[in-house]
Amino acid sequence: MLNSMDIQIGNSGQLIWLWLPAVVVVAMVLAVVARKRARGRFVTANLVGRVFPGGTKWRNLLASCLVLLSMCLMVIALVDVRWGKVAREVPQKGIEVMFVLDVSRSMLAEDASPSRLARAKQQIMDVVDEMTGDRVGLVVFAGDAKQEIPLTTHYDDFKQSLEEVGPQSVRRGGSRLGEAIEVASESFLTKLNAHKAMVIITDGEDQQSDPVAIAKKVHDESGVRIFTIGLGDMNQGARIPVADNRRNTYVQYEGEQVWSKLNGDILRQVAVETEGAYIPAGTKQVNMSQVYHRYIASVEQTEFESATIEQYEARFQWLLAPALLLLLTEVVISTWPRRQVAQATASAAMLERAESSTSQRSSEVNEPSNAA
Repeated sequence: MLNSMDIQIGNSGQLIWLWLPAVVVVAMVLAVVARKRARGRFVTANLVGRVFPGGTKWRNLLASCLVLLSMCLMVIALVDVRWGKVAREVPQKGIEVMFVLDVSRSMLAEDASPSRLARAKQQIMDVVDEMTGDRVGLVVFAGDAKQEIPLTTHYDDFKQSLEEVGPQSVRRGGSRLGEAIEVASESFLTKLNAHKAMVIITDGEDQQSDPVAIAKKVHDESGVRIFTIGLGDMNQGARIPVADNRRNTYVQYEGEQVWSKLNGDILRQVAVETEGAYIPAGTKQVNMSQVYHRYIASVEQTEFESATIEQYEARFQWLLAPALLLLLTEVVISTWPRRQVAQATASAAMLERAESSTSQRSSEVNEPSNAA
């Protein structure tokens, strides 16, 4: 059974029209006041009840209520209030995109505010926001790599899981990009030599896992194109913070603080060998919408299995039909008594003239009597 609150606003930009019925009510009140003043100019107070019977007043009130109700229905229809879900089979077309995210300790450096890792997560979310049918998955890596999220089209679930990843997501520290590329290449669902993209976001540090050779082999065997995004300062670098409740501390090696720098050369070579692209984000904000549409979306799409989705059913036509019917009824009610009102106005004038004439005759009769 449909829950009474199970509704959806399909056109929230039109909510500004909700004030319109209130304006109509004010206009109606002003019209009633103006109508009373107009009658007062033609008919004296003692004749109003005789010339304008009570039925006319109720007719006008009914017509006004019909207009107001029709207006309310039209506004609701304009806002496109939907209720009741319908399951539909929707063909899926797109590409498979596997994100490869570096969660090593160096990604906690804060040269890309608030940190390289936080910036990388936001970049992934920005890309996902541009997708309409692509499958997305996630591989995380540091000293080892694993598939964190299988390919899916449930973007909200993907984002929620993405928020939880960090250095604790892998067993070993370090940075082995080559191993991550291998794991990601084995995570694709389609075996076709196209329709696949890998997006690597890292600071480029690697511990002799030969990522360039592995990336070229993966591309030659499966056709996957690899796009790389480099994060971090490539000149000065940044220190790697260590969580400590008492004071700010940083990773040290042999008594010296470790400074992590962006290694863009490896990432550029990986992209070149796989017909992808390298985006040197560094410490700056990057328009990920442009990155998606210019690079990732250029990968050839394919047809996926149809998906069953639930959509709210549009009901605006159910509201427009009675709204128009109410307006038509109001027109009939408003125009029907007009001839009677005109006749009543003429009668009012005649009655006033008759009463005036009668008063004059009475005064003339009384004057001779007084004279006698």
